[in-house]
Amino acid sequence: MPDPILLREDDAGIARLTLNAPASLNALSDAMLVALRAELAALEQDRSVRVVILSGAGRAFCAGHDLKEMTAGRQAEDGGAAYFRDLFRRCSEVMTALPRLPQPVIAEVHGLATAAGCQLVAHCDLVVAAETARFGVNGVNIGLFCSTPMVALSRAIPPKHAFEMLTTGQFIDAARAADLGLVNRVVPETGLRAESAALAEQIAGKLGRAVALGKQAFYRQLEMPLDDAYAFTGDVMAANMAYEETAEGIAAFLEKRDPRWTQ
Repeated sequence: MPDPILLREDDAGIARLTLNAPASLNALSDAMLVALRAELAALEQDRSVRVVILSGAGRAFCAGHDLKEMTAGRQAEDGGAAYFRDLFRRCSEVMTALPRLPQPVIAEVHGLATAAGCQLVAHCDLVVAAETARFGVNGVNIGLFCSTPMVALSRAIPPKHAFEMLTTGQFIDAARAADLGLVNRVVPETGLRAESAALAEQIAGKLGRAVALGKQAFYRQLEMPLDDAYAFTGDVMAANMAYEETAEGIAAFLEKRDPRWTQ
């Protein structure tokens, strides 16, 4: 039996998803998209998981779409128009599922994160990268402007820098990605897994219900005018204050002890 194209390991409230197609640099093939969509749907309902880590096997995080499959798709009578519309729709469903998950998602990036692979990184909530990681939206180099990756990238970094990456097809290194706000932490490759695990453990130690509520509110308020955002988040905080676990957290702080949370 071949190895699964997507691996999942759960430990102490942390789920690690590993893109497991190293021969194709973990390309987002049709099979990979199917596997990712199914696993993300399962995680959305899994309250035992508080944080998700997304990583890649082999030499790279993710090289984007599978160009061999895309080339084959062009052989249809319509030149691949229907296939490509469906492909990018399915890819968009996977990408938008990441910020909609109740759990924070940490991208653990090594090697290359290119085109839709960079898009995948940009849609994660947090990013830990190896010093040797490189990021690019370099479809323009083969005559294919990275329009769908542009949606995520232009929301993650300043627009002028996103446009430069999109039009030049040049890679940026991890340090530059951190300067632009695409990456949270840059570490030596030998310490990459430990660093992302430590970040995940720190978040997993918080009240999962509150973090899930806060993540949803974080993305919603970004789309609102300032006054609307304050009105909305005021209601969110009021709802959060009604949690019995929050009352326990406040009591524990005042009594200088660890909170006794059951979830």
